[in-house]
Amino acid sequence: MKVSTEDMENRQIALNIEAEEVELDKSLEEAYHHLVKEISIPGFRKGKAPRAILEQHIGRNNLLGEALEHLVPRLYKQAIENQGLEPIAGPEIEIIQTEPVVFKAIVSLKPEIKLGDYHSIKLEPEPVKVGKKEVAAAVERIREGQGAWVPVDRPVELDDLVNMDIEANVEGKTWLNHKGIMYEVDKDSRSPVLGFASQLRGAEKNKEKTFSLTIPDDHQIEEMRGKEGTFKVTITEVKEKQLPELDDELAQSAGYDNLEAMKKKVAADLRTQAEDRSRLELGRRALDALVEISEVNYPPILEYEEITGLLRDEAQRFGFREPADYLKKANKTEEELKQELRPVAKKRLTQGLVLGKLAEEERIEISPSEVDNKVSEITDGAEDKEKASQFFSLPQVRQSIEQSLHTQKTMDRLLEIATGNVKDMTKEE
Repeated sequence: MKVSTEDMENRQIALNIEAEEVELDKSLEEAYHHLVKEISIPGFRKGKAPRAILEQHIGRNNLLGEALEHLVPRLYKQAIENQGLEPIAGPEIEIIQTEPVVFKAIVSLKPEIKLGDYHSIKLEPEPVKVGKKEVAAAVERIREGQGAWVPVDRPVELDDLVNMDIEANVEGKTWLNHKGIMYEVDKDSRSPVLGFASQLRGAEKNKEKTFSLTIPDDHQIEEMRGKEGTFKVTITEVKEKQLPELDDELAQSAGYDNLEAMKKKVAADLRTQAEDRSRLELGRRALDALVEISEVNYPPILEYEEITGLLRDEAQRFGFREPADYLKKANKTEEELKQELRPVAKKRLTQGLVLGKLAEEERIEISPSEVDNKVSEITDGAEDKEKASQFFSLPQVRQSIEQSLHTQKTMDRLLEIATGNVKDMTKEE
């Protein structure tokens, strides 16, 4: 075997491999011994026909094809071992010629990541502010949650809850036909279409109201987009939400000792949420800064795999088991959607590789006890603890948790480097 190498961009190398005549002859002989047992040739028992007869019967190209199926992988394996290469995926093989056998194998190598001086990254966290307005709004949401729907004898207003009968037609074809539907009159509602709720305003009980709306261009049913829908609605009941007084009784019904305790807990929760958001944003900035000063070079196969994973996730997010079904519904080709996902894939892949290199540099590891503690934290809140424990004892699940913890620990280390000792910047206005 003769091998020459050709350096390529993006962590790939091409191996030009030529088989020796003796290597091809050996593979042809192996192919003959395999095929002669499988093929019936008139005048010969199976396995007894001479090679020349078999070759004449099936054709030289078929015998050669069988030989190459075994010869090419064998020579490729020998070549990467001789060259000291460590591929991360199967090669792209191109047969250049068959006699003598010459083929090219494009090999994908491990990514190459050169981190910049990440100790020079310096970021200041934004002060976390929780104002009185935010606390008051959160308290009001609790009050809303404790409100009760009470029947009223008046026309419909926005934010009411109504019971209604509805008929809807699009170009003479029935679209909706329901009775006794409960519907909250939210002006921003897109159910059944945007603008429907606003049309109900002023409707009187037990009186039919008819109106038309244009179906939006982004409606989920493609054939209805841009068409006019005619609606007939009869309101049978109107309810408005009556809110309780903002007092200790309200707080106690929501699970607090009193109104003051509720306000303090709400403020503390808002602070925690704001701090979490601030830390998350700071982490994004730190990671962007690290990527900016680093050099990342990887083979195209990794980007392809990332895009494929994103496509699968996108399909599942919309309730499709197979990406092909999602593509059909979205009316896009696979290549079109992959091009849309490419920038996201490149960013995710680059960030992941850079974080992995940082973890290597900082010697970040996750111990089995850390995984155990995380599993316990999750299962303690499960309804069926035994079933949850069985699930989280699966090796692949534990590995997933370990990877998640490893990423988080690496991000924590990056933030520690970028900010030093982060002081409590929380302020309440």
